[in-house]
Amino acid sequence: MSVIESQLTINKDLPVPVYQQIANGIINHIQRGTLKPESALPGSRVLAAALHVHRKTVVAAYDELYAQSWVDVFPRSGIFIAKNLPDVKPQPLTGNTGLYGFPSATYFDVKKSEDADSTFFTPKPLQNLVFNDGFPDTRLAPIDLLVREYRRFGNYKFTSQYLMYGPPQGSENLRVELAKFLGETRGLQVSPPNILITKGVQMAMYLTAQVLLKKGDTVLVPDPGYPVANMVFEQAGAQLELVPVDDSGVDLNFVESICKKKKVRMLYVIPHHHRPTTVTLSSERRMQLLELAMKYRFAILEDDYDYDFRYACSPILPLASADYYGSVIYVGSFCKTIAPGIRIGFVAAPANLIKQLTELRRMIDRQGEQLLEEAMANLLKNGDIGRHLKKSNKIYHERRDVLARLLNERLGDKVSFKMPDGGFGIWMQYLDNVRADKVAEKAAEMGLSVSDGTGYFNDDRDQHSFIRLGFASLNLKELEEGVGILERAVRKLR
Repeated sequence: MSVIESQLTINKDLPVPVYQQIANGIINHIQRGTLKPESALPGSRVLAAALHVHRKTVVAAYDELYAQSWVDVFPRSGIFIAKNLPDVKPQPLTGNTGLYGFPSATYFDVKKSEDADSTFFTPKPLQNLVFNDGFPDTRLAPIDLLVREYRRFGNYKFTSQYLMYGPPQGSENLRVELAKFLGETRGLQVSPPNILITKGVQMAMYLTAQVLLKKGDTVLVPDPGYPVANMVFEQAGAQLELVPVDDSGVDLNFVESICKKKKVRMLYVIPHHHRPTTVTLSSERRMQLLELAMKYRFAILEDDYDYDFRYACSPILPLASADYYGSVIYVGSFCKTIAPGIRIGFVAAPANLIKQLTELRRMIDRQGEQLLEEAMANLLKNGDIGRHLKKSNKIYHERRDVLARLLNERLGDKVSFKMPDGGFGIWMQYLDNVRADKVAEKAAEMGLSVSDGTGYFNDDRDQHSFIRLGFASLNLKELEEGVGILERAVRKLR
């Protein structure tokens, strides 16, 4: 047995493929001088037998070495360490070796950025139970169906075409199926030219803001509202006007009072399960808002990210379904339908705006992931998404009811909330001057991560008693445990 056969070791429990372990081991011996240039390597069968692996695994390792120029292959002679080894040590630009790491900051001036609701996306301690802002349960995600579609594409003769550049507007198949889905579920009479596929609602909002807004434009936003959306508009140069929210949604009398004073460019609204309050914009206000948009010629950016999740009654159709003037830009996402990490969102709007959004998207991201988009098109076409929504709605409905019951039973004298018609969270207020930040601090010590009350209102100084409790991502046992910790944390503050 040669030196290389006796000194190579592999571990099949490691995440690194075995062929890569073999290749890396040989490279290591070359760099240490154990294997000299032009020396022969064992045949693939011999090395496979010595390492107790399949011969194809050794062949793959040798192919990797050849691709990286570590070996030369001579037909009928064998495989040899390359005479001219690859130079793996980059040459410095100068003789200055005084730099000890990458610079911590630029030498040139860079504008200091504002924190964009950093607590909203901050990872929580892994050991803690988490009441998040309101996300779906990724354990319910139909990943097996998505993987099935990927495997199906892997067997298609034409799969390679999806690995090349595709349409920046998104997969034609997905836009066709999405147009049908939006028509059946939301009453939107759209066609593929009216749809742009994006990586989530966030990209959809950003593209819209960059295309429509210029410095000094007035944008109306709800308060309390979604601060990340507000920052998108401000980054585009807009001046924000805060619109109060009541039990029927945004206050349209306030909206019109602003329109009479200044030119409004756009209004941002979450009509179903408003974030954070969970209220739904009433039918009357929807029609009134469309009339105001027509009268004052402003755009409505309708963020309907969780329309598909409702429990108490039939939903009110989106504003876009009754928009006869071309005022509404409708954005949504499958990130809540499947999982936040599956980044597929969309914009539905008149074709002239979609064209401009597509051109901007082409500049910053060229296109989406074609295989993912094609897989999603098939899931829509086969009815898999519809079946998943029915199943998850039933589960989330039960979790909402259980959380509401637990809060009433254990904290009924300390909290106040209204049962949401849909969505993923409950908007709750602490009573008796209990502060959300103090509860969050005490709960964290007990193993529960919960909102500290920030990130909802434009000015949080006087709004320290409201929080959102996301129920969708916790099962029934976790909900009971979480409310138990929350109760102990609240009562310890007395």
